[in-house]
Amino acid sequence: MPPDYSGQNLQGRSFKGQDLTGANFSQADIRGVDFTNATLKGADFTGTKAGLQGRWIIGLLIITLLLSALSGFFSTVSAVLLSSALSKNIIAGIVALITLAIFCIITARKGLLAGLGMVAVAFGVVAVSAVTSASPIQGISMGLLVLAFTGVVTCSVTFTFVFSFAFTFIFAIFFTIFFALIFAVILKHCFVFPVAVVFVIFSAYIGWRSLKGDERDPWIRSYAIAFAATGGTSFYGADLTDADFTGAILKNTDFRKANLTRTRFYEAKKLDFARPGNTILSNPAVLNLLITLNGRNKSYIGANLRGANLIGGDLKEANFKNADIIEATFQEANLEWANLTLTQAIGTNFTKAQMTGACVEAWNIESTTILDHVDCRFVYLLEDPKPGTDNRERRPSSGEFQPGEFTKLFEEVLNTVDLIFRNGIDWKAFITAFKKVQVENQDTELVIQSIENKGDGVVVVKVAVPENANKEKIHSDFTENYQLALAAVEEKYKSLLQAKDERIDDHKQQIKDIKQFYSELVNISKSLADQQTSIENKIIQEINNVNNDSSRKIEIGNIGRDFNASGQALNLGEISGTVINTINELATAPEPDKPGIKELLTQLKTAIETDTDLTAKDKEKALKQVKSLAEAAQNPQEKQDLADTAITMLKGTIANLPTAAKLVEECGKLLPLIAGFLGLS
Repeated sequence: MPPDYSGQNLQGRSFKGQDLTGANFSQADIRGVDFTNATLKGADFTGTKAGLQGRWIIGLLIITLLLSALSGFFSTVSAVLLSSALSKNIIAGIVALITLAIFCIITARKGLLAGLGMVAVAFGVVAVSAVTSASPIQGISMGLLVLAFTGVVTCSVTFTFVFSFAFTFIFAIFFTIFFALIFAVILKHCFVFPVAVVFVIFSAYIGWRSLKGDERDPWIRSYAIAFAATGGTSFYGADLTDADFTGAILKNTDFRKANLTRTRFYEAKKLDFARPGNTILSNPAVLNLLITLNGRNKSYIGANLRGANLIGGDLKEANFKNADIIEATFQEANLEWANLTLTQAIGTNFTKAQMTGACVEAWNIESTTILDHVDCRFVYLLEDPKPGTDNRERRPSSGEFQPGEFTKLFEEVLNTVDLIFRNGIDWKAFITAFKKVQVENQDTELVIQSIENKGDGVVVVKVAVPENANKEKIHSDFTENYQLALAAVEEKYKSLLQAKDERIDDHKQQIKDIKQFYSELVNISKSLADQQTSIENKIIQEINNVNNDSSRKIEIGNIGRDFNASGQALNLGEISGTVINTINELATAPEPDKPGIKELLTQLKTAIETDTDLTAKDKEKALKQVKSLAEAAQNPQEKQDLADTAITMLKGTIANLPTAAKLVEECGKLLPLIAGFLGLS
């Protein structure tokens, strides 16, 4: 039975490395307790009080007083040095004052590190001038001034909120006034007092700003929290899977390297003063979400939410695009209209979540993803590229899911990878990339399950994969290889286009030369009209023939499509005749009752031409692939790639036909036989 420590005072105890699975620490005082590397799966820490013990607080108080005194002293020394510089040499004083002003401006705008960088440069310049100056004392005074002010800011900022910001600030002001009065009396410089107070106030401002989580100096807050957490409750390296810290006080607590899978932090207090390390608590936005469970209409794009406990969270219209939500739990959470595009949701629990209107484009789910009893009327399978147009694919296409249909729909696609092309698809690049991915993942069987044309240039290719396949890797590998192959294809066609442009230029030059020649002939003909009439007419006729041939419009088809030199689309009659001629070059089967490749291709050609479900354009494409198969059959060993490509393209052409279509049935019988003849089976 798990141990019960509920309501007990456990201050300073050590549970280091112990197995406390399911232990009850609710309402207990665990300040200063050491849970380093302990197993605390499912432990109950609701309402506990963590942090520093009383003696550590007293020690921090003493350190704070000393640092406040040190801050006041440095501020006063800075004011004294500045006052001294102004009284002895007005120019040196003004230079020092300007240096400090620039430092303050840079620090306020860019952060303390940028300000200190400027001070370091200034100090180097001053040090050189002190060596070469006729009055080195002035140079040294300026250097000390810069150094003293650096010390003020460093000390007061780093330790401003070690104990309490208000407490530290009050004592820093007190000590500053105390030291300023002493120096003012001794040196009789009234200027010391206001300058010293300004210095300490500026230092306190930088500290306060860092305390509020300002991004200009995050390291200050990090170091201060790390210092203050020394001696506090430690969960360093502990396994807190499914632990519950609801309502707990967690200031000065160490969570570095802890396993926070599904750890609940709802309404936890002062968690932002805990030491998070590299856990999901290190992201302020995620930390706030874990505490409040309110992420409505907020953005978590690319965020690390691995193992986050968001049970019952309000996440309506939240953007989780490309976020890591592996092993997180969204039980009973409101995810209506949320964007889950490209999320990694392996092992994620969506039990009873509300997901109506959510976008789940290319999200990575597996058999470990729990979709039980999801409340969903419809979802979108594509992210809206233009917000407001709602140009997405809805499931179901009309109406709403009946109870259990959402879960059933996605259970059927758990073992597929969706490859989405938004601007059409280049099949040559696709085939090249797909073959390369097959080689790179040779232990994983990859099969093209379907090819869907969604309209507006969007094409979705579904690839079936084994149950335990790494779908994220396969999707990433294909995307990378497709882009590389596409770039290679585009480069190839650029070369072709450039060569064609050069031929066109040559052709234009030839036309120009012919026209010039024609002009010269006309001039000659005028003087020899009576004698050269028949010759002139013949030459003119020949030139006109040349002009007609050379002025034909040359159009280049789109990359990846067939085109001819005249830019005119081939009609079906011409294509059919070409295909028949190519097929007839093949040998006839020796046995009439056993059709050979020639007879099979003839049957396939006839099935394509007579199919009523294919458009004329699709018939043209399909007949061209039959012609490619006939060409490959003339030399099967050397043209297997051509045959493989043609068969793939034919399958893509008939992918959207009704399953009962005659051509689908014919291809189902003929293509395997043709592949066998070509050595592809």
